[in-house]
Amino acid sequence: QVQLVESGGGLVQAGGSLRLSCAASGSIFSINIMGWYRQAPGKQRESVAVIFSGGSTKYLDSVKGRFIISRDNTKNTVYLQMNDLKPEDTAVYYCNVMTTALRNYWGQGTQVTVSS
Repeated sequence: QVQLVESGGGLVQAGGSLRLSCAASGSIFSINIMGWYRQAPGKQRESVAVIFSGGSTKYLDSVKGRFIISRDNTKNTVYLQMNDLKPEDTAVYYCNVMTTALRNYWGQGTQVTVSS
């Protein structure tokens, strides 16, 4: 089992920045991929950014150049630095990890609201 605790959401004006953090505990030795997803009202959950155990990353096209995902394996934590935020980035952001056994775990979600 892996437990995830997120922090860092909030309200920000367009053009501003926020940094999300997600700390993992439990069976952390089995963590492979870490990522961030988001779900806006009335929309499906979508992948925002993922980072693989080797450090490679993938981003949603609409956040490329604005968001940066990183991980600190010594702290079992994944971060999402969000810059130049836009109102369309407003959503609940969820941390996700996938283990080497291909099991998915989700954080509780943190609200990000960008005002215009």
